[in-house]
Amino acid sequence: MAHPAKLRVLSADEIAGRLAADLPFWRHDSGFLKRVYKTHGWKGTLMVVNAIGHLAEAAWHHPDIHASWPSVEVRLQTHDAGGITDRDFELAAKIEEVVMWRPGRAGGALEGVPETDERFAYVKYDEA
Repeated sequence: MAHPAKLRVLSADEIAGRLAADLPFWRHDSGFLKRVYKTHGWKGTLMVVNAIGHLAEAAWHHPDIHASWPSVEVRLQTHDAGGITDRDFELAAKIEEVVMWRPGRAGGALEGVPETDERFAYVKYDEA
């Protein structure tokens, strides 16, 4: 497999602009794009970690993940480029899309998790 050309590290201003426009629940901190997903417990945490793991492996771009009972923290950086690149933003956007997906609100045949019954809750959804 051929390696792509070295990716350009984005400036702090570029990162701030893209986060504000596209990923409002993510932040730039200590050289990483970071996001904390709140869960309703260990079951939800494991589901989020596994979803992120699948996406990262498919993309061949691997985040740092901290899993705890009520949350999952994701940290993205293109290590071989020495900073944040388009790779990090693309993976962050895909993670956000999958973890925050709410089929019951999108219409269609999929109803989604019953929002009125906490027994089935696993992710605490952010409202934009």
